This record gives sequence, C-alpha cells and structure tokens, in this order.
Amino acid sequence: MHVVPLIDIKSLHLDELRRIAQPSYRGGQIADWLYQKRVTSFAEMTNLPHALRTKLADNLCFGKIEVVRVLGSKDTTRKFLFRLSDNNLIESVLIPASPALYGSPSDRRTICVSTQVGCAYGCKFCASGLDGWKRNLRADEIVNQIMAVEEESGERIDNIVFMGMGEPLANYDNLLRAIQIINAPWGIGIGARHITISTSGLVPQIRKLADQALQIRLAVSLHSASDEIRSRIMPVNRKYNLGALLDACRYFTSRKKQRITFEYILIAQVNDSDEQARQLAKHARALEAKVNLIPYNRVEGLDWTQPSIDRQKKFLAILRSADVRAALRREKGDDIAAACGQLRLQTERGLAAPALESTG
Repeated sequence: MHVVPLIDIKSLHLDELRRIAQPSYRGGQIADWLYQKRVTSFAEMTNLPHALRTKLADNLCFGKIEVVRVLGSKDTTRKFLFRLSDNNLIESVLIPASPALYGSPSDRRTICVSTQVGCAYGCKFCASGLDGWKRNLRADEIVNQIMAVEEESGERIDNIVFMGMGEPLANYDNLLRAIQIINAPWGIGIGARHITISTSGLVPQIRKLADQALQIRLAVSLHSASDEIRSRIMPVNRKYNLGALLDACRYFTSRKKQRITFEYILIAQVNDSDEQARQLAKHARALEAKVNLIPYNRVEGLDWTQPSIDRQKKFLAILRSADVRAALRREKGDDIAAACGQLRLQTERGLAAPALESTG
C-alpha cells in the first residue's frame, strides 16, 4: 500500500495554517510557536486545545534536518552539512561580516542557502554538479536551513543569499514559497531587500521573478563577458546566451528599480584577461550593475586555479576605471572547502575533510 507522506508544517503559509486550525486566530498561534518560540513538536504548543494538536499531528509533520558536520574556518566562515529525511546531504554556509577586500565593513550575518540536492546545470568550475542533480528541496527544507544554522551558531541571520547547492530558479515554486515564509512578519521576518537570489541565467524565470511584488534582489552568475568563454564554462549559456540574459536583466531592473549584481569568479587564464574586463565593464555599465569579483575557490578534482593577486587587482582596476561599481571579494572558507557542494562531495565519497571541524 502506498503511503502518502505528510506535509511539513513549515511549508505552509499563514492563511493555510488558519484554514487548518479553526478558529482562524489559532493559525497565528501556531506560527508563533514555529518561528518565534522555535518548538519542534505539536505537544509543545501548549496554548492549543488537545484536539487541535492531535489533528495537526495526524495531518502534518515536523521535519527536522540533521546536522552532520560543522566546519569552522579561521576567518569565522562556517559550513554546515545537513542530512535530509531521505538521507540526501545538503550544505549551508554562514559567512562573516566585512566581505570585501576594499570598502567599508559590514556587520551583516549572511547565510548561503541550498535549493537543490546537487545541480543539473554543470558549470565546469563548480562542485555542486559533479555528482549530478537528485531533486529539488521542499520549502520547509529551505526554511529549516536558516533555523538550524541560527540554532547551531547562536547568531541571528539577517541576510540570505540563495547561492548554495543547486540553481534556485530551477526550483522556482518551492523557492518562492520559502521566501514568503522567510520574509513574512509571522515567519522568520527577514526583509526582502536582505534576500538575494543567484542564478546562472535562467531567462524565463528571471522575467517571471521580475513580475513578483517582493523586492528581492537578483545576482547573476556571469563568470564571463563573452558567449564563447561563457558557453565553454557554463552550459546554460548555450540555451540562454548573453544577449538574452542581459535583456532579461534589463527587464528585471525596469520592474524592480534596483541594481543587479554580477557575480564573476576569476579563473586563471580562462576569464581573467584585460579584454574580458573591458567587456564586463561594458555590460555592467549598460545596466548600472554592481560587480563582485571572486577569486576561484579550489575544488578537489578540478584543475582550475585563481589568478595572482596582481592580476585580480588589474582586472578590478579596469572595471573601476570604467566607472563600474566593483569589489574584489576576500576568499572565505578556502580551508574548509566552502565552495558550493565540496563538503557534501567529500562526505559522500569518503574523502578526508579539513581538520577544522567543530560541533557547533
């Protein structure tokens, strides 16, 4: 007999909770237990009638992702490896303040969140897709990453980037449902302008996102300023080329009235030439986009390397000389394999992990 799995309660919005928990004000009480008091069972919801708690337990579940490992970096970046209910592994990264080499420091506590188990898009420099794509994460599994990292770290998260394992816009419906819970005052309560979705360039979904009322931010993983190089390192460019992608970005900025960020991983002798910098400057200036330059973070099993410090600074200088707002990001978590998917890959393949392991 096929057993239909119960819906996780942290996948539901307030209006759905209200419909389940009549009278409707009980829905607000449930949300308060979930996101303010952070309980992990229906039995703990002591101001609800016993009959309602029984009804909830019969129809809904409390999924809890299991912390498998926590790796703490010398620079205070911490990577969290989680096991899901079906034994799949995903990662989140807690990123410390002051992210830029040059510029004013920040006191934000940022979490980099996964949206899929693995990735189907096959960017040639990324560990997330090395073992392929397995499945989309549910809304509760996305929300639970934030809550679990807050619990483990003892820190309040106030900035979210969907830039972990997977392509967020390929899991569009679950992503938007999770964001609505994360953003809502009755939920986790993080402002939309402190939520960034990163995409490798899924043009139809960028346009769809532009029409959403939420003022969430968009980061585009560009990583090359020309179709030739981008198609070589990012297969998605063969379906949605730079022209189509930049048009979608233009539509997004026209609807949201906010700057897009171009993420650009600098890879030695691949995309770090002066000509690439000049082309990138042209694209960024046309959209008034910000540029984050990220020195390549080593991935075991891949041959790419990062450019020298001098080459990184020269690339940055070309952008700034063209009046592009650009920052060169300090490497975070290189000593703990903090690039997307590395810790999961090491664990699944039984490889030795870095020595800076902690339990919280």
